[in-house]
Amino acid sequence: MDRMSTLVTPAALRIGPIALDAPVVLAPMAGITNTAFRRLCREYGAGLYVSEMITTRALVERNATTMRLITHHESETPRSIQLYGVDPATTEAAVRLLVEEDRADHIDLNFGCPVPKVTRKGGGAALPWKLGLFREIVTRAARAAGEVPLTVKMRKGIDGDHLTYLDAGRIAEDAGVAAVALHARTAAEFYSGTADWDAITRLKETVTGVPVLGNGDIWSAEDAVRMMAETGCDGVVVGRGCLGRPWLFGDLARALGGPGAAAGAPVDATLGFVARAFRRHAELLVEFFEDEDRGCRDIRKHVAWYFKGYPVGGETRAQLATVSSLAEIDALLATLDLDAPYPGAAAEDQRGRAGTPKRPALPDGWLASRDLGAEASRTLAEAEVDNSGG
Repeated sequence: MDRMSTLVTPAALRIGPIALDAPVVLAPMAGITNTAFRRLCREYGAGLYVSEMITTRALVERNATTMRLITHHESETPRSIQLYGVDPATTEAAVRLLVEEDRADHIDLNFGCPVPKVTRKGGGAALPWKLGLFREIVTRAARAAGEVPLTVKMRKGIDGDHLTYLDAGRIAEDAGVAAVALHARTAAEFYSGTADWDAITRLKETVTGVPVLGNGDIWSAEDAVRMMAETGCDGVVVGRGCLGRPWLFGDLARALGGPGAAAGAPVDATLGFVARAFRRHAELLVEFFEDEDRGCRDIRKHVAWYFKGYPVGGETRAQLATVSSLAEIDALLATLDLDAPYPGAAAEDQRGRAGTPKRPALPDGWLASRDLGAEASRTLAEAEVDNSGG
């Protein structure tokens, strides 16, 4: 038995009626977790793979792009969709649409977005500060979800002086959610510094009736095992750690899942293996967009993540970042030393955005009271914008 398997007892994670073979969730990421990326991650591992964030207003209005984003490939089971909303009635209507039209097996509500254009209007990570509003949104959404499990993803709070996660966790549990997830940073921290796993421990001690999932600084299966062992959380939510590394879900399934969660031996991530994963991702994007040029344009942003630390020259990287066809990708990949071994530390740890701590943008007077006043209510009407994060 290896070191990791001695730290955490492999177990399925149950979210309402959904039993997952591994206690692992793919975090929603704007422009990343579309059907193509979800399918790719699923090919390597087990768990729950959540859509890009969907705004409730756009869904209720049946925006064409939004309706496309909530469409799952036939291989995707269970189907998971994350919603972002600030209005209780609109959120309830969006949840009801998903349920009545059988478009989702799991629905998640986003209260973790730290993006200034969201928080300055009272949305995302700023919203749980208004306890009554948060309670009404979650309660009405959970009621509308019925038998479809509804979960909540949030941050610790706005900043170190305005923490919301324990109150929000209690409210969400009382409202009937199936699980709560915590990104262990405040909005002010954005993605900087080190995630506060002790906060996950405190939330787990506070919310005892439903699973608590931890998110933040999981760059490897070892990190996930350590988080579960140190915090007692019931599962992990993985975001930036899988960028350019979808096979991380296979590592996680082998480390945390039950028998059969992930078949085969651990990955030998040679440059050839990575190149094949990159090519598969591009192929799935072309299928998703039904347009080769658009799919290849979308894969460009993944180049640096996939080939981090590998001996891929600057000129080749630049060419991969301008491809417009699968044939171009094939020709460029054929020039690489596909036998080059996994580069170790050079390919590990931080990937994706980090940034620096910053004062959160908030509506005027937002922190003066935890009740929602008339002016704040008007501000919230403008808050449903197309952003994501958490």
